Amino acid sequence: MIYLELFWSFFQIGLFSIGGGYAAMPLIQNQVVDIHPWLTMTQFADIMTIAEMTPGPIAINSATFVGIQVAGFPGAIIATMGCIFPSCVIVMTLAYIYYRFRGLNMVQGILAGLRPAVIAMIASAGISLFIMALYGQRTLPADLIPFDVIAMIIFVISIIVLRKWKTNPLWIMAGSGVAGIILYSLI
Repeated sequence: MIYLELFWSFFQIGLFSIGGGYAAMPLIQNQVVDIHPWLTMTQFADIMTIAEMTPGPIAINSATFVGIQVAGFPGAIIATMGCIFPSCVIVMTLAYIYYRFRGLNMVQGILAGLRPAVIAMIASAGISLFIMALYGQRTLPADLIPFDVIAMIIFVISIIVLRKWKTNPLWIMAGSGVAGIILYSLI
């Protein structure tokens, strides 16, 4: 039964992940934290961090990590297959339709209409992870003052370095991780 739940959960994520892995983060969170309590929000944030750092799409990496956590190696295979199956079918179908009807204004209108929804989903995922990093919970607390100062300092410095010197984001993530290890070990 757990294999069917894993497949179905990640099938839904794969089916509705328009815009890529970052846009899928709220969907993944809903499935693995809210609907099926396979992970805590802290574990979810950790998996998102690992999935961003490893090669490959974030949704597939998340499916693999969650599958291993829930049902071992077979769970990882089934969750990953559930995640990629709808994408394969949809992409092949859309490629055929696009190449056949790409000159129509309606097709261009549909693509233009999807862009704002994708941006909103990416922003939602980023805001959720930002709140989790600063407050250690999914939602904003009533009192916004007691936040994690170290996390905020690392965030601000990372944004400044990223914007001012156009540093590779991988170096920013690695440096942030090292800074976190050092600063949190001092406290």
